[in-house]
Amino acid sequence: MSAARFPAWAATAGIVALAALVLLAMGRTPICTCGYVEFWHGEVMSPGNSQHLSDWYTPSHVIHGMIFYGALHLLLPRTPVLARLLIAVAIEAGWEIAENSPMVIEEYRKQALAAGYVGDSILNSLLDTVAMMTGFALARLLPWQATVALALAAEIVVGAIVHDNLTLNILNFIHRFPAIEAWQRRV
Repeated sequence: MSAARFPAWAATAGIVALAALVLLAMGRTPICTCGYVEFWHGEVMSPGNSQHLSDWYTPSHVIHGMIFYGALHLLLPRTPVLARLLIAVAIEAGWEIAENSPMVIEEYRKQALAAGYVGDSILNSLLDTVAMMTGFALARLLPWQATVALALAAEIVVGAIVHDNLTLNILNFIHRFPAIEAWQRRV
């Protein structure tokens, strides 16, 4: 790694570490209270949801990275890519902290699939940030058409299987639609 890239990577690691410390100070558990860590946890309506390394919401975080890459590429085209990644990591870390605040957790609980949601473990939040970084890297490396196709495929597959995805999550935050909630309850 070149000396010029080290500060950006160090700053990125610092933001991730700071987010972990903030989440710990907020009372988030380091790992699932079940006492073990799974690579994949596929049960949306369970106490283990958002507690392990990856789950059905991991693709949403990959899509965050794709969106952040595209938006920052358009808004800051002359800014070095590592600086844009640093901005994206800061945004994602901020979201992970906000997402685990009592107010947002309570708002999630009003949604059909999140009645028992207790927030993320710190490990899950950190891996959500890694998933975002993966999406950012994919968007940088792939043609934009492939990036869009991959994001749409992820939304369709996850939506079809668990009746939730990034799009539905955003819609449910803005306004809950009875038809969507009824469809989501049929999981």
